[in-house]
Amino acid sequence: MNDDDEPVFKRSKWGTNRYYYNPRNPLGLTLIVISLLFAGTALILMANRAGPFKPPPDPAPWSPPPPNYSWPPQSSPPTPAPTPGGSSTPEP
Repeated sequence: MNDDDEPVFKRSKWGTNRYYYNPRNPLGLTLIVISLLFAGTALILMANRAGPFKPPPDPAPWSPPPPNYSWPPQSSPPTPAPTPGGSSTPEP
């Protein structure tokens, strides 16, 4: 049997313009097997909720602030900003 004359894709005979993998061509048969393995793996991952189908982790439960917490926070006097490029000793 000469498989070189068989196309990889064949036109459907059901009156549509769709194509399908040709199992008589080695590349078409390989594409069929790869498609089935991919679909089967995806279904198994979905059923086990693993891989990309893993649900996000539950958020941490809400915990209220401690009882001695006050809002707005106590303000403290601002500290003076250091002068840029200045030295700590005065020059004569």
